[in-house]
Amino acid sequence: MLALAAPDWPRFRGPNGSGVADGQPLPAEFGPERNLIWKAAVPPGYSSPVIAGKRIFLTAAEGGVLITLALDRATGTTLWRREVRSARSEKLHKLNHAAAASAATDGRKVFVFFGDFGLLAYTAEGRELWRVPLGPFNNVYGMGASPVLANGLVVLVCDQSRGSFIAAFDAATGRMRWRRERPDAVSGHSTPAVHAGRILAPGSFRLDAYDASSGKPEWSFAGLPGEMKSVPVVDGGAIYVHGFNTPENDPGKLPAIPPFEEVIRSHDHNGDGRISRQEAPTKHIAGLFAYNDLDSDGFLDASEWASYQRVMRAENALLALTLDGRLKWRFQRSIPQLPSPLVYRGVVYMVNESGVATTIEAATGRLLKQARLRGAADRYYASPVAGDGKVFVASHTGVITVLKAGGGQETAAVNELDEEIMATPALAGGRIYVRSRSTMWCFGR
Repeated sequence: MLALAAPDWPRFRGPNGSGVADGQPLPAEFGPERNLIWKAAVPPGYSSPVIAGKRIFLTAAEGGVLITLALDRATGTTLWRREVRSARSEKLHKLNHAAAASAATDGRKVFVFFGDFGLLAYTAEGRELWRVPLGPFNNVYGMGASPVLANGLVVLVCDQSRGSFIAAFDAATGRMRWRRERPDAVSGHSTPAVHAGRILAPGSFRLDAYDASSGKPEWSFAGLPGEMKSVPVVDGGAIYVHGFNTPENDPGKLPAIPPFEEVIRSHDHNGDGRISRQEAPTKHIAGLFAYNDLDSDGFLDASEWASYQRVMRAENALLALTLDGRLKWRFQRSIPQLPSPLVYRGVVYMVNESGVATTIEAATGRLLKQARLRGAADRYYASPVAGDGKVFVASHTGVITVLKAGGGQETAAVNELDEEIMATPALAGGRIYVRSRSTMWCFGR
């Protein structure tokens, strides 16, 4: 039996990745001098706070040291800090971090993943239980998916340029219980959801449902974009999932990619049967060269060109699926790349990187409103979360906009922390927990 309580937030984006925590009053207005319960200095990282019982769990990284922290939920005091050394130095995108994956906890144990190391398990009191080295990985962004718990297993999706897989490890011992290859997945870092004993794992071009206990594929839906980074949300008998690859993957903008044989004839100047960056036939392929050079050898061969063609045929979209993987509806305007969707009180919320907020009727896919948050330019990487009739949206510059629940996007408050935010806030027990660049904040009435 798990030791979790209702006001816990046990994984990335809380209960099953939904981003929703109702049942407790939450303040709309907060900041350094308003409704502040405590704040605490923390080392750098992009992972989001995970909460169980009396503890908050975070990961961090600095100077080649990978850090797992437990903070006291009531005061922010550091209860314990455990460190391991990086096994290697993973190449990271500028928007990624060595401590990007959030922890997962069952209240008694906490599990963390670092792309530079692998999986680690600790007791809630900080005693190491086991470690499983993993990698090295070859994701062009660096790794970013967080572990999730299901049926006594720690499940981790490791999508990368080549060799993608999903694996499950015994939560008590760390022993691998099953592993399934994901040959279609070529990049991205979506954290899965769990429903009815199945792991719902988005990846390039498809969402796969695996039996949580055995890893057996149960069903799949083909029709996702080539890159997936957001969490699927299960709500009201449907699965909501979106993906964005490039602006050219919007409907009506898909570029025509010539056959590999034609490109070789016209641009393979040294006759080696491959295309280098200097031989790229268009600025588009030159600009995306690293993303399509799946083996990182500095050339595109026929198989990599075919993957590029497939990626550029897949359209950006928000999809609503039935629980057995059939399409209910599709929406394709201003789709986010990093922030995950939120489904709250019958409305789907999306916020893309440039701050365009979209609200959609969850049952039908009907657009309710699309507008820029605050009417101001900003960047958004954290995912929206909701509770107490409010939707909380954190910007990169440290501004947290609070919307009243509903399709109208009515602003209840705008709160400024004056520190950059990459991590998704956590809501638990009537408190709002926000990780900024160097600080953990706890707000409440």
